[in-house]
Order: sequence, then structure tokens, then C-alpha cells
Amino acid sequence: MDWGRPSPLIDTSFARWEAPVAHQRLLHFDTETTGLAGGTGTRAWMIGAADWLADGRFRLRQLTMTTMGAESAMLQTFARWLQSDTVLVSYNGKCYDSPLLKTRYRLARLPDPLTGLGHLDLLHPVRRHWKGVWENCRLATAERELLGVVREYDLPGSEAPAAWLSYLRGGSALNLRRVLAHNAQDLKSVAGVLLHMASLAASPCGDTKSCFDRPRIDVVCDCPNR
Repeated sequence: MDWGRPSPLIDTSFARWEAPVAHQRLLHFDTETTGLAGGTGTRAWMIGAADWLADGRFRLRQLTMTTMGAESAMLQTFARWLQSDTVLVSYNGKCYDSPLLKTRYRLARLPDPLTGLGHLDLLHPVRRHWKGVWENCRLATAERELLGVVREYDLPGSEAPAAWLSYLRGGSALNLRRVLAHNAQDLKSVAGVLLHMASLAASPCGDTKSCFDRPRIDVVCDCPNR
């Protein structure tokens, strides 16, 4: 799915930021982990990242641990994707993904590349706009209401840890590929929500219902037999 070419400067006033951000500085990221509890016992075994290149193309990259000993290499590779002026973009990443990764860098005795970077967590402005209007403000709801994305045969996030552990133990990679597809769609949706929130902020009427244009319904099919 294509959200269109981003403008050179992204209006971030919807997130109560004073200045716009050049689209090349944005790095959308999302992790898949061994559990949702957090803490030192929780690992991020996949890091997905997506950014806009200078020519407007959307680049998506994913790092996946295929052995338990690969964490340090994964963390170091992700760190190389970050610059001093990178602005992170996530959905609930300030409360979950970022603190988890910071813990993993500390335990691996590696420099923390996340501290000090700007971070646009889209969950918070979405809640300010639509809490009490939608049934909830989860990413799946936001992508459906704002982008028209409906996922079919999507592997629930709660099943991702089992898919990874099964693969490590020599099982099928089928569900692991479904996790990759799930993570990729999360990144695309985070980017789409960002661009639409920015378009609302730039709208002269200021009415989110009348100014927002939902162009189509995209059914994302991640069928097990494909």
C-alpha cells in the first residue's frame, strides 16, 4: 500500500512539537519480544525499522535473531541505523519498545543509541483526538479508522513469541514469516498514521471528521497457505 510521497517537512504540531521535521530524519520502529511484561527477562528478538529516503521512497528493514547469541549483533546493527538527529516514530514505543531496547543495550554492555533522540509516539495524539470516540486506541483500530486497513489472517502479537521459539527449536518458519509480515504492516501503518495526523494538523478547517479523507479500504491478507 502506498501512502504517497511525504512532504519535505512533516508538520508535527499534532504532537505538540513546535517545529516541523524533515522526513529523512524520521525512523519508524517496532519490536517483537518474548513477552509484554518488560523487565530484564524480556528480549526483543526482532527490530523492524522504516524510513523515507531522500527521493521519497519508503525503505523497510527488519532484524531477526535466529540464534540466542545474535542479540549483540542485532543491537549493534540497529544502532548504526540511527544518527544524532534521528527522530524516532512509534506507537506506544515510549512506554514499551524504547525502554526495553535501552535495557537490552545496558545488559549487553553496549552504548545506548536511543537516549537523547527525539521520539514521536503516535499513541498519545491519537488518544487526544479519538479517546471515547473509538472502542480503543490500539494501532489496529487506528489503522482501520484512519487508513482503511483491515488485516485478514494476521498472526496476533501474543502468538509471536511462540512462533519464534518454535523456529529456534527447529520448527516450521511459516508462523515466523507471518510475524515478519505483521511487523512490516505495523511499520507501514505507523507511517500512514503519522502522515495523516500531519495532514490534519495542516488542515485549515481544523475539523478532523470533515477534513480527513479516507481514500479506500485496504485488506491485508497474510494467508497461511501463501
